[in-house]
Amino acid sequence: MQAITPVLWFNLTAEEAANFYVATFPNSRILTTTWYGEGAPVPAGTVLTVDFELDGLRLQALNGGPGFEFTEAVSLAVPVDTQDEVDRLWDTLIAHGGAPSQCGWLKDKFGFSWQIVPKRLIELMGDEDREAAGRVLTAMLQMTKIEIPLLEAAYRG
Repeated sequence: MQAITPVLWFNLTAEEAANFYVATFPNSRILTTTWYGEGAPVPAGTVLTVDFELDGLRLQALNGGPGFEFTEAVSLAVPVDTQDEVDRLWDTLIAHGGAPSQCGWLKDKFGFSWQIVPKRLIELMGDEDREAAGRVLTAMLQMTKIEIPLLEAAYRG
């Protein structure tokens, strides 16, 4: 069992967000849902928390109110094997109001930040040929969505 569970604070979209994330990532599921009762600052029956799992990572979405917003200071990094995976996750997560950033970062429609990171990027940047690895870093820093073929071209010089 996972010892620590990240909690994502939403105003009133916790359930929508959890369902969106579970639909986006394979091997994911909703675990439990709790609701506000009578006397809460929102109508009774409003979702309070949704515990969910994204490919083995347990998270909780909390409808905590309008007090806090997401920033890039916290993000989830998603390692992927192929450019097709990069493209699918990128397009899905920025759809309907999300926004691309740089170097593989994006914000989804809820304002939460993600990093879509090809495993090949990590391999190339960790190569013993420091000059080639430096070219990869320089190329990546100029990208919005990471493009594996462009990284490999930069590596080759």
